[in-house]
Amino acid sequence: MGRLFGPWFAVALCFMAPLPAASQDVGTVQSEILVLDPERLFNETRVGQRLMQQYQTERENLIASNRTIEAELRAEEQSLTDSRPDMSAADFRSAADAFDAKVRDLRAENERRAIDLERGREIAPLSLMRMAEPILVDLMRDAGGTIILDSRQVLLRANVIDITDLAILRVDAAIGDGSGEIPGMEMREAPAEGRAPAPDEAPVSNPEPVQD
Repeated sequence: MGRLFGPWFAVALCFMAPLPAASQDVGTVQSEILVLDPERLFNETRVGQRLMQQYQTERENLIASNRTIEAELRAEEQSLTDSRPDMSAADFRSAADAFDAKVRDLRAENERRAIDLERGREIAPLSLMRMAEPILVDLMRDAGGTIILDSRQVLLRANVIDITDLAILRVDAAIGDGSGEIPGMEMREAPAEGRAPAPDEAPVSNPEPVQD
């Protein structure tokens, strides 16, 4: 997913942390400094996996719909070309301009929907972290910790606890797959029509310029 969590991650949890209570055994040495891999937390929790599967499904639906629309536009373009001998130059120009405008509108709409889809994918890990914050604070208290650092930004460490595995277990137990609870992954189904190809699909070509 890339590094979507910066220094704010450790700082936020540091200031959220209550004063350490009586420590509970978390299966390893107690430590004031804890480390967590946010990328693993997202990729290996049930809710993170559901969100990524949702993203993949929506993306595949978008691509499939775009292919259908592309075929329909090509057929419409060919039909317009075939009708040219029976149309006046003015009528043909008007029809060709309308088709050009339709293709441009579809392409703009596709870009907007593709951006929305990717924005949802990027926001999803942050949404999960916001929901997991109380769980991580409790885990930090149980371990006698006062701060949680991003493990990917720690070069050397000794006598610290990596709580990623335990955090995954607790998030799964508390949130499950997060259905209906986590915002930020609002990806819409690809409509049956009105969509141009996705960015990684071959775009529909504009009709050739019409000569009167």
